[in-house]
Amino acid sequence: MKRLVQCRKVGKRVGAVGIVFVGIVNLIACTRTNDQTALVTMSKKDTCPYEEFLVVDVFDNFANYQGIQSGWFGELVKNKFNMELNIIAPNVTGGGDTLFEMRSAAGSVGDLLIVKADNGVLEDLVNAGLVYNMEEDLQGKGIMKHWEAIENLNSSIQQDGVFAIPSEVSMHSPEISSEGTEPAYGPYIRWDLYKELGYPKLETFEDLLPVLKQMQELNPTAADGTKTYGFSFFKEWDNNMMNAVKQPCCMYGYDEFGVVLAKADGSDYQSIIDDNSIYVRMLQFYFMANQMGLVDPESADQNYDQCFEKYEKGQVLFSPWPWLGPSAYNTRVNTEAGKGMLFVPIKDMKIYSYGCYPYGNQGCVIAVGSQVKDPKRLVDFIDWLYSSEGIMANGAYLLGGTAGLEGLTWEMKEGEPYLTEFGKEALLNGGNIQVPPEYGNGTWTSGTSVLNFKPVAQCEENEEGIHYYYNMWDSVKEIEQPTIIQDWKTWMKADTTMEYLQNNDMLLVGQGISYIAPLEGTEQFTIRSQCKKAIQEYSWEMIFAQDYEQFESLLREMQTTVKSYGYDAILEYDMRHAKMRDNEKDKNDTK
Repeated sequence: MKRLVQCRKVGKRVGAVGIVFVGIVNLIACTRTNDQTALVTMSKKDTCPYEEFLVVDVFDNFANYQGIQSGWFGELVKNKFNMELNIIAPNVTGGGDTLFEMRSAAGSVGDLLIVKADNGVLEDLVNAGLVYNMEEDLQGKGIMKHWEAIENLNSSIQQDGVFAIPSEVSMHSPEISSEGTEPAYGPYIRWDLYKELGYPKLETFEDLLPVLKQMQELNPTAADGTKTYGFSFFKEWDNNMMNAVKQPCCMYGYDEFGVVLAKADGSDYQSIIDDNSIYVRMLQFYFMANQMGLVDPESADQNYDQCFEKYEKGQVLFSPWPWLGPSAYNTRVNTEAGKGMLFVPIKDMKIYSYGCYPYGNQGCVIAVGSQVKDPKRLVDFIDWLYSSEGIMANGAYLLGGTAGLEGLTWEMKEGEPYLTEFGKEALLNGGNIQVPPEYGNGTWTSGTSVLNFKPVAQCEENEEGIHYYYNMWDSVKEIEQPTIIQDWKTWMKADTTMEYLQNNDMLLVGQGISYIAPLEGTEQFTIRSQCKKAIQEYSWEMIFAQDYEQFESLLREMQTTVKSYGYDAILEYDMRHAKMRDNEKDKNDTK
């Protein structure tokens, strides 16, 4: 994840993994005529101050869409800043680190950068003169309320100045879960089919396999006649390991730090390639699933959007994230028909939950390129992204994001926020509703932000004490739920997934401590790149192995190959820094 949002985003359809905005109806706009410079005032009070139209290249490590941001969010950005966002997404192009390095070598990564700051990436960008020093332009802006987080990130850079802003900044304790009503990870399955099977108990993750097989037999084809599968994957988010295999590891309290899987409470650190690692356990799980005919054979050749479409059709029975399967499948049509994807409990799980980041998530930062034509305008744009309005707009996607545009998707009544009828259709019922002409064109879903950047944590509130994430509003909780949701609540004895996990001690909160390992040398970087590629490739081959003998053979080959590249050196480095990061958590406990 990529959690990330790590800044975890879910492509063009879901706009990512979740940010917020609290008010936009008086659109102030500079719309362009043929010469792209004319100002048109859409509000008597305000006019757009930017006369020259710009196309801004956004190099975005976390985006799952490439091209011009379209729809209502694109129109909003154009109206407020007289510019378009042209997204350059390594996830889509497959360029990864290579694309980043090529653009760095050419002297400009992008006009706006949303990138990882680990392994000395930010330090490198600053030393190479590729990012703009925002310090003077930030003075007096609303974003300065997060000065401690900004200062903490930039103090690790040798040069003086402000070169980047961290994501997911929070005013809450790092020991408090940053998630809202749903965890970042979890087993979500077709609850209607699970109910039909009599709610079978699941002691371990492996117990899912016979249940999913029975569900597949109950529902062998989707509505369009295509075959159903338990699992469907895509390669775009593979990094240190195969991303789909990492997700169940997080359901047992582990998250990645390079080639190490570290438990949230600091009680265990594993090399991902060890025979007894949870990563190899999950490789075996998916191998067994494939042997049972539960893995989509097109997984290796599809992208995120193609995978999402299969969830929309009901072709996939399991989702590792609430914002993938449930977001795609739980439309009003399906839920009113008694169908839906919901969290299923597995007894031995302790799901990893990301604690709030008082200093922000420094693994995902936003910066302005040094070669941009109008850097001050992009600093203003970043400042807006961290405003209530920007947070609400940028994170407004399906099922569990922020509330969108005040006056369109939500409104205040007697001091409390409520979704409008349009908002219910846009945010709760599939999002295929057309936006009014004054807000742009296309459907709500097609116009959501594709940045996949979360300025603040999910649990944050605006200046009036209103949660940015509408699922946390009392008015939304009180909306009459379809029968299948009511059945889930009755069976689980909880109103939300997070409530169930907390009540049953099934959550492990990894404290939100920002820690970035120091800059890697060229040799170490090369070794890591070779090892990552080999682990990814062998992992895919192992899942689709013909038999267990071949699976074992491929595992041994992977272990031997990466060790020949120098794996042990990067393992030692990652293990040391994973523990140093946890030492920072211990220091926080003593404060």
